[in-house]
Formats: sequence, C-alpha cells, structure tokens
Amino acid sequence: MQTKLYIDGEFVEALGGGKIEVFNPFDNSQLCEIEEARAEDVDRAVEAAKKAAPQWRAMDAYERGCLLLKLADAIEADAENLIQLEARDTGHPVRDARMLDVPRTARCFRYFGGMADKFEGHLPPVYPGFVNYVQNEPIGVIGQIVPWNFPLMFTSWKMAPALAAGNCIVIKPAELTPLSTLRIAELMQQVGFPPGVVNVVPGYGQTAGQRIAEHPDIGKVAFTGSTATGQRIVEASAGNLKKVQLELGGKGPNIIFDDANLIAAVNGSAWAIFHNQGQACIAGSRLIIHEKVADAFLEKFVGLAESIRLGNPLDETTEMGPLTSKMHQERVLSFVEVAKKEGGEVLTGGAAPEQEELSKGCFVKPTVVRAAPDHTVSHEEVFGPFVAVATFSDDDEALAIANGVTYGLGSGLWTQNISRAHKMAREIKAGMVWVNSYKVVHPGSPFGGVKQSGYGREMGFEVMREYTQSKSVWVNVDAAIPPHYPR
Repeated sequence: MQTKLYIDGEFVEALGGGKIEVFNPFDNSQLCEIEEARAEDVDRAVEAAKKAAPQWRAMDAYERGCLLLKLADAIEADAENLIQLEARDTGHPVRDARMLDVPRTARCFRYFGGMADKFEGHLPPVYPGFVNYVQNEPIGVIGQIVPWNFPLMFTSWKMAPALAAGNCIVIKPAELTPLSTLRIAELMQQVGFPPGVVNVVPGYGQTAGQRIAEHPDIGKVAFTGSTATGQRIVEASAGNLKKVQLELGGKGPNIIFDDANLIAAVNGSAWAIFHNQGQACIAGSRLIIHEKVADAFLEKFVGLAESIRLGNPLDETTEMGPLTSKMHQERVLSFVEVAKKEGGEVLTGGAAPEQEELSKGCFVKPTVVRAAPDHTVSHEEVFGPFVAVATFSDDDEALAIANGVTYGLGSGLWTQNISRAHKMAREIKAGMVWVNSYKVVHPGSPFGGVKQSGYGREMGFEVMREYTQSKSVWVNVDAAIPPHYPR
C-alpha cells in the first residue's frame, strides 16, 4: 500500500506531518496511515503541475494517448492487486471489483487514450474571403476531487479525459478510500508519465479540498460528491472564475409499469439499488410501481432482497459487502427511524445483520420501505441499500412522482410499450434514462445530471469539451479588403 503523497513524479511526505488512518470497513481494523495533504501540499502540487503543463500540452497528442494506453495495460496486469486494495479499502466485494471496477477503469483509460489524437476542432462556414477555424485548447491545471464510493473507477473518469485533452492534474482522493488512486499513481510513474503531469494529494475536504477549489492557478475543478459540498466548491471557485464541473447527489426514480416483464424488472431493480451497497449517486433508490402489479412485484423483490448474501468482501461468494464507514452505516440506519416516525412501513431489512462474524463491520441489510412520495426517505438521498416504494395509477402520476424531487441524475423505467418508453424518457427530468435496464455506463456515453444533481458531463466527446476551451481564429484570405464587412 502506497501511503505518501505523489507530487512532481515522486512519493513524498506531507509538509505538515499529519496522518490519516485508513480502515477496513469489514471489521473496522486499521489498514494503514497515509500522509495528510494540507493547503501547503496542494500549493506545491499545483506548482509541479504548472511547471509540467507546457511540455505536456506541446506533446504530440498521439504520444499522450500512448501513455494512457500503456497505463490501461498496466492496470490490467495489476488487476488482482487493485481488486484486493479496493475490496479492503471500500468494502466492494471482490467479484464486483473483478467484473466491474478494474475492467471499467482500464477501459476508460483506453478509450480516452484513443481519443487523444482524434478530438478535432472545426471550420465554420463564414463570410466570403475569410477562413475561421476553432481549436480546442487545454485549460491548464485541473483540480479533481474523487468520492469514496467508487474511488478506482472515478479516478479514471476524472484523469483520463483531462490528460487526453492536454491538461495537468492535482487530484484529491477521499480520505476514507485513497489507496487505489495512489496505486494508479505508482503505475503512472512506472509507465513513464512525466513528473508533475499528475499529482495525488489525499486529504480532508475542509483543508486540501478547499485549497483546490479556491486556488488561483487552478483553471477548473471537477468534483463528484454531495450537493452541499458542490455548492461550497462553487462559492470557493469564484475568486478566479474557474470552470466547475459537478456530479452530485441523486434520488433515482425507477418506474415499473403494469406491462413490464416483472422478472427482468425485479432483477434489474435489485441491481439498481443494492449494487455497491446502494452507495451510488445513480442508484434506483425510489421504486415507483403501478398499483396493478405492486403486490406481485414486491413479493418477488422483497424475496430477492432477503436472499442477498452479506459477507467478507474478500470472499468470492459475497454479494454485498459493508458500507464504507461506521459513520455512514449509522447515517443510513437513522433513516429507518425517520421512515417509521413518518408512517413508513419497513417491508424487509432496516437493521444491521445479526451474524456474529459481521458484527464488527459496517453492514446494513437490504432495506425496502413503503413510503409516501412526500416522506423524507422518498426525497432525501440515503446513499445505502435502502429503497423507498410508492405506487401510481396512471402515467401522469408516475411522471409527477418521478420529477417531484430536487435531484435529476439517473432514472429508469420498465415497459414493453415503446411509445410510452420514448415519451417518458423525454419527460423525465434527469441526465440519464435507462429503459428496461439500469446503471449501464460506457466511456463513450455522457454521464451527469440536472437540477441539484449538478452540471457538466463525464465521458464521451462531451467531457473532452469540458476539459478544453474553444479559441476562434479568423484569417482574411483576400488581398483586397472590402470596405464593409457583410452583415
């Protein structure tokens, strides 16, 4: 386990001497202590990035892409180590890390490695006698803040497009889960990324994160996390009017129509909320079920929830691991009491498991609660294996419930009526809509939200625009300059 900061191509100690304890959420044992980056460490990381920026920007885009492709190869070669790190640090079951986290990470770096020399400017048709071309230039130094729920995967989502576009990076992994990001830095060092191009500064939000948000030499901040923290980042960024990209909270509606394939909908809805212990901003945390099929659906869904195997994340048979911290476990369980006080009905779960071998860990049973759309658990993000259930009688009511929250990130619907599917997808206020599926992501498809779920997009060509600035260049190609430019 790498425990030092990564600045200017070297692993170094923090200037202030602070340490952060990192715990295994399965049994709350200490994994290690890492160096705590503070404002002065962010400053020297920014200086390293500024120094590296001219060389990195001037490098042939093909060469930048080759380094990203080499990194993808190194990630695949180091897969088992990364799987073990992620499982111990976050509580992700190893089977999920093996099937999803590591392959998605490598694929993201590989996708943007290929994108590096293919992201083009354009040539608008303008006045006769003029050539106008628009080129996409890197912003410079990018500050990035990664959340604790998918640290490995989100590190790739943040790093890969920014580097492909020609920027240098100062990235802060969450203090709870820094280990896989630090391992990626080791692999970058091994494959030959120039010093200063990437700098990793694990630390707390109120110190290292705050300094990244306000730093006058950082041209953009990309943040994934809570809406409240995102709002503070916007305020801190105002000093130099830096660009801000926010991927924030969610309260995903998952609508089950009366013509849905119930078996597919039950399985897909369980994946939508219980994968990664529900710790996903795009989780389908609100089940909105047509009243005609609600009983049949819930009988199957509750039975499936009760069959999920909780256990040690390092056990290949474990289907659900612990939440990432004790504090978060307590927060999720507190919502059960809130639901009961407001008249909600707990259909299953709502407690920590009884097994002695799980008692030291941060576990919460898969929880299903019947609650009215205006109840707290139906509009506040719980961020755990906790789904609120409501019913509807017609399409308009389903849409009103779906759009009746302040968030707008992920959403899903299950129907065999193609016209309804397209109409609902158009009307749902969300950045992503899945039809007869949920939580499908790909490096080529934009990812992001609306309303209190943030702005800007990860992935695809859209994110390359997020990490560049357009410059319009006008060239007068006529020898004779007309007396008046055309209107």
